[in-house]
Amino acid sequence: MDARLPAHLEVNALIRAIDAKGGFGTVLAKGERDAGTLMVLCCVNGTDGKLYERMPQVDGTRAWVLTKTQTADNPYEITEYWQRRKAQDADLWILELDHPEAERLLEIDVASG
Repeated sequence: MDARLPAHLEVNALIRAIDAKGGFGTVLAKGERDAGTLMVLCCVNGTDGKLYERMPQVDGTRAWVLTKTQTADNPYEITEYWQRRKAQDADLWILELDHPEAERLLEIDVASG
């Protein structure tokens, strides 16, 4: 049996956690309520975006992996990327968490990236 938390509950928990820190969280695109996968855009004041996807690992776990980083050369690359992914996967949830500590909510070691 899969002990995974339903996607809508995890989404709600992440948004409430970022709100409690004084940040802003929003759903950019909804996915499948229970078994949908998550993609999270972490940013600070709408800039310096980093897009994370949870990817299956060899040991069977699912870890957050940095997929895209916002650059001055192409500030829309992240948006274009997640929109393409959403078009390919209707089950995908896309969240934005705007706070300096957003990555820590995903338990990502920001020092090592």
